[in-house]
Amino acid sequence: MKKSVLITGAAGFVGRYVAKEFANQGYDVVGMGWGKFPEYADWGLAAWYEADVSFEMLCEYAGRPDVIVHCAGGASVGASVAHPRQDFCLTVDASSHLLEFLRVHSPKTKLIYPSSAAVYGRAKEVPVPETAPFNPVSPYGVHKMMAEQLCQQYAHQYGMSIAIVRLFSVYGEELRKQLLWDACIKFSHGENVFFGTGDEIRDWLHVRDAARVLNMAVVHASSNCTTVNAGTGHGLNVKQVLNYLRDLMGLEKEIVFSEEKKEGDPDVLLGNVDIIRQWGFNAQINWKDGMAQYVQWYRQCR
Repeated sequence: MKKSVLITGAAGFVGRYVAKEFANQGYDVVGMGWGKFPEYADWGLAAWYEADVSFEMLCEYAGRPDVIVHCAGGASVGASVAHPRQDFCLTVDASSHLLEFLRVHSPKTKLIYPSSAAVYGRAKEVPVPETAPFNPVSPYGVHKMMAEQLCQQYAHQYGMSIAIVRLFSVYGEELRKQLLWDACIKFSHGENVFFGTGDEIRDWLHVRDAARVLNMAVVHASSNCTTVNAGTGHGLNVKQVLNYLRDLMGLEKEIVFSEEKKEGDPDVLLGNVDIIRQWGFNAQINWKDGMAQYVQWYRQCR
């Protein structure tokens, strides 16, 4: 008998790749969340329910799946700074509804929560281990932290099987925001000026690799609330990435950095990934190949 999984936020960037990964692994996949998603079947979903992630809607649509991957929630540091209350509702409130639904109606369901390296903020130890203290510097990071704390409480107090996966800088085709998208738009218009210093370091994880880690986390979910970093383990500075994108886009101008910093963005986001390596995970997509695929997709979708 096929195992079943519910993906909240399955129409989103990470959610749709997670849906496809679970479908490829033989799961019966259902999704729910905001917005129309007419192409849901192309991403491995058997059904899509356009509904808020609320206790009532979960009671109506979720059933009792073997697994839930909770991809719904705020997805932008900038948006969280501009609209903190909305980001709280999207991330913390929705997570509370989901956990309470599981406690009451489906306590044997395993929960996988894609969190963010933003919970670390400006970490003192790099690469940052999972045991590092919370130090978020944006509402987005604070709300991810709060959702994690709710997961930990429900796992420890009610014996629910949960795994938290702290994703680093996830990128890939379909991502229509953040640095790579903005850079491709600028380069296509001959623009060459960017925020920051260019020395900011990120661990770039392709979304297909991120989906693989989230799938692998299912067997590790436990009442101890397993918590892991998910990245490649290798940092790249923004200048290096933008120079490579510039060459792919055929822009000859040198990139100029404003030296201004965006609110809520730490200088370094690089994690210790020893635990997922022990699981057997290694990133399959090299950053240059991934960036080249992104530029090809960008040209096709414009």
